[in-house]
Amino acid sequence: MIIHRAGSRPSNTPNADYFTGTVRMDPLISAPAPARLNAIAVTFEPGARTNWHTHPLGQTLIVTAGAGLAQKQGEPVQRITPGDVIWFEPGEKHWHGAAPDTAMTHIALQEQVDGSAADWLEPVSEDDYNA
Repeated sequence: MIIHRAGSRPSNTPNADYFTGTVRMDPLISAPAPARLNAIAVTFEPGARTNWHTHPLGQTLIVTAGAGLAQKQGEPVQRITPGDVIWFEPGEKHWHGAAPDTAMTHIALQEQVDGSAADWLEPVSEDDYNA
């Protein structure tokens, strides 16, 4: 059994190459091998968002606060709010982040393959974000 006491692990700032705006990540689960599960609480300030990306084994988001946006490539932008649970299939190109005027926090759950849980792509354009 591993217990991570509240406040025992510092928040961190994600790689700016993969995000637009101000984002904070708080680690939740980093399961040791052979488990592959990784979970983080991610807080996006208004207008902040991920780049387009995919996950080799998919991703689940659980919105816990605020209001956000999410989009699967080729489909309309969706508004997401607390209590919403979003599943992105393996290899599905997508992005997610805060609404333009409201911060948003979600828990992101994904599994790693060969040490990687995401394949990062290009930034989301202002036109795509504001669609």
